[in-house]
Amino acid sequence: MIEFEPHPLLRNPHAMTLAATFWPRRRRRLPPPQPRLFEVEPGTRLLAHCHWQPRPAERPTLMLVHGLEGSSDSPYMIGTAALAFSAGCNVVRLNQRNCGGTDPLTPTLYHSGRSADLAAVLVELLERDRLPALCFAGFSMGGNLVFKMAGEFGAQPPPGLCGVAGVCPTLELAPCVAAIERPENALYHWHFVRQLKRRIERKARLFPHLYSVDGLRSIHSIREFDNCITAPHSGFRSASDYYDRASAARVIAQLRVPALILTARDDMLVPFSIFAAAGVMEHPSITFVAPEHGGHCAFVSRYRGRERFWAEARLVEFCLQQSAERVL
Repeated sequence: MIEFEPHPLLRNPHAMTLAATFWPRRRRRLPPPQPRLFEVEPGTRLLAHCHWQPRPAERPTLMLVHGLEGSSDSPYMIGTAALAFSAGCNVVRLNQRNCGGTDPLTPTLYHSGRSADLAAVLVELLERDRLPALCFAGFSMGGNLVFKMAGEFGAQPPPGLCGVAGVCPTLELAPCVAAIERPENALYHWHFVRQLKRRIERKARLFPHLYSVDGLRSIHSIREFDNCITAPHSGFRSASDYYDRASAARVIAQLRVPALILTARDDMLVPFSIFAAAGVMEHPSITFVAPEHGGHCAFVSRYRGRERFWAEARLVEFCLQQSAERVL
């Protein structure tokens, strides 16, 4: 694996993270997507943007899952998709519930524990589309979902699931929420809280019998939002109960498919200590790579072209390696 060499002007994790957010990706490499709806449970559909090769059943498929308040159009989703498609992969950019403008497609909320949604999409692609090899890759919250799904499959994963990967995955939610709420991360925290509250305002307009904006103005943190909104609307007793039950760390020991974790030791939103606590460094199925620099889901390298966004290139490399023996 090519080692990460950070851009010389972006060794600060905040600068690295913000640069990756606004740095344009080469969308021209990616053909127009084919929208597709996946019904993951009665009354709930997820929108995906799919990029199929001329003979999809003869190619590996990379499923991409975004992070908190992201979407299929997040820059890292576009960048990874463009690299994967140009390398010969099918690509599916999945929106979680309500994301990417899909609030009307479900009366429910998305959260870090909805790994069953990913499993339902996986099963449909394997059984209906007859795809031979499918890898999942998630960013931040999406990484937690991907690893939670794989851990829940345990010793009997679907035969077509050839690997899972996560970039800065939030495998242990409580420490990650505590990190986001630190004063030095106020910009990110403010952004997430604002976006989450706006989502509830939209849900209240669409489903007034289920959601109310009463008390919304008094919510000033992610933990308060999860305690007042996420937990009661999603079957959890409290934010703490949600963080415990939705964390992939609880099931990651059961994972039995090849896996890749890419994280940065200077990630200010995902504490490096959670990975040792989850036992990922000793897990025989997990390749764990943690450069000193990289920020949060950023990894802007000193090189141009395909290697500019190091983690995105490694995800494509991983997909191709794990699927090599399963495609024609």
